[in-house]
Amino acid sequence: MISAGAAGHDSRLTDHESPITNYGDIMRTDSECIFCKIVTGDVPCFKLYEDDQTIAFMDINPANEGHTLVIPKEHWEDVYAISPELLAATVQTVQKIARVVNQTLNPDGINLVQANGKGAAQSVQHFHMHILPRRVGDEVKLNWGLHPGDMDAVKDVCERVKRNLPV
Repeated sequence: MISAGAAGHDSRLTDHESPITNYGDIMRTDSECIFCKIVTGDVPCFKLYEDDQTIAFMDINPANEGHTLVIPKEHWEDVYAISPELLAATVQTVQKIARVVNQTLNPDGINLVQANGKGAAQSVQHFHMHILPRRVGDEVKLNWGLHPGDMDAVKDVCERVKRNLPV
């Protein structure tokens, strides 16, 4: 896994070893990333939409009919690394595609899913969002049960996280 830091590549790699290429202000790609290969056209996809910053395409391992992926064209591993501007552009594309998927397929609902890291089951180390149309009774497992939390523990976590928020 390549973790893109502020320098644009994993600090454990020397510049000549890094698969991530930064073409100045043009585009940042990772030569080993399947999504970057889709962006460059080296790997085909069923493309729904493309603009100057994002691309939306069908998931070839769909959890349900209409399962779509939206990615930024630039390679950023996760929500921690992507710029706020590119994140906003990606979410705008997600909204545009979700509206059309909803209108076209008329599902009972749509999940928007985004995972960061192995513990969250991030399958490709390139920021991406899933648009997942849902049907009542489908067998897609995303939801967790509602179990009342320990209010003292919830309050403690809230306070710990708030202390690290920038002012």
